[in-house]
Amino acid sequence: MDSLIAASARALAAGDALGALKRVALRDDPPALALRGIAMAQLGEHPRARELLRRAARGFGVHEELARARCIVAEAEVALAVRDIDSSPRALAAATVALDAHGDRANALQARLIAVRRLVLLGRLDQADAALVRLDARGLPPALAAVAALTAAELALRSLHIEAAKAALARAHDAATHAGVPALLAEVAEARSALDRPAARRVSADREQTLRLDEVAALLASDALVIDACRRRVGAGSAWKPLARRAVLFALARTLAEAWPGDVSRETLIARVFNTRRPDDSHRARLRVEIGRLRALVATLAHIDATPRGFVIKPQGEREVVVLEPPIAGGQAALLALLADGEAWSTSSLALALGASQRTVQRALAGLEAAGHARAIGQARTRRWLSTPLASGMEATTITTILLLPAALAME
Repeated sequence: MDSLIAASARALAAGDALGALKRVALRDDPPALALRGIAMAQLGEHPRARELLRRAARGFGVHEELARARCIVAEAEVALAVRDIDSSPRALAAATVALDAHGDRANALQARLIAVRRLVLLGRLDQADAALVRLDARGLPPALAAVAALTAAELALRSLHIEAAKAALARAHDAATHAGVPALLAEVAEARSALDRPAARRVSADREQTLRLDEVAALLASDALVIDACRRRVGAGSAWKPLARRAVLFALARTLAEAWPGDVSRETLIARVFNTRRPDDSHRARLRVEIGRLRALVATLAHIDATPRGFVIKPQGEREVVVLEPPIAGGQAALLALLADGEAWSTSSLALALGASQRTVQRALAGLEAAGHARAIGQARTRRWLSTPLASGMEATTITTILLLPAALAME
């Protein structure tokens, strides 16, 4: 490894992307292309960064498996930063195996952290948690230890384990301070600020209240009967009934809960649940069937009684009934929540994260764009979507999108 490559790698490890570029900007050998790609990623030029990293990977010969694996991991990190999460993870897994085989523990851990963060973005929290538990971050460079702690914090936040998230953020702050990388310290500060931002809305018949993450966690752990519109479920304490795949039953429970302690007329239920304003006998018969199904589902939590004009929900014991709504009102709250992280998403990645078809996401994005809540950049296959500042009423948040691989990418 020549002195310019070594100096460029040290500059990148310290977060000095421009200083790194000055040393290798005019070179086209594979190690220089890799470092140029990482520097461009740190400067936010992600398409150019991916191009340079791919050229570097192709430039390394078959006998240079370690260097090629490092480039693949770096490109996967950039892909994650631009929310290109629909690509196959096989190349990353193969690179991880190669890094392990060559004893490159730091970059192998970096690759596994990328895989975990991808699972978190996709909402596969159980898989992400299982993968994170298997990671051993002891003895790693401070910058990489900070990334591991930030990943654990993000997973804990999404799982509403607030105390675990605070502890992970404290570890991340200590590691980032020790690393002395300003951009990493900014990431930790941004992650900490998420604890004080609106996370959901508590809605009842007469009022609406904005809740922080810790308040949401406390509500879900309480004895209240919660109709959780964020995760499409109904429950109290530790007893939860998932309704994500039973849209009609969830709409019924939500409508009844919004009117509690009052009742809801049959006409209102039919209009809200079946989306019709001209009910007939078939709608009334179907309503009775669906109410019976909902009764059976929530029998251990509440009763649903008929009234002269409709139905009313009555929780067991002295429980109150609460509807928990996303912090962003409207039918596209989940889509806006993904866009609100400040990164540019492709429609295919959004569809994968939401579990919806790409065409459905495209129609929703067109509606959001018309309403001024989202904007597109690029054309055709390079088109990406961003939220506008007014879409969420809050600043964008990202976790560990800084590329920290150069600390280990020395091309030794």
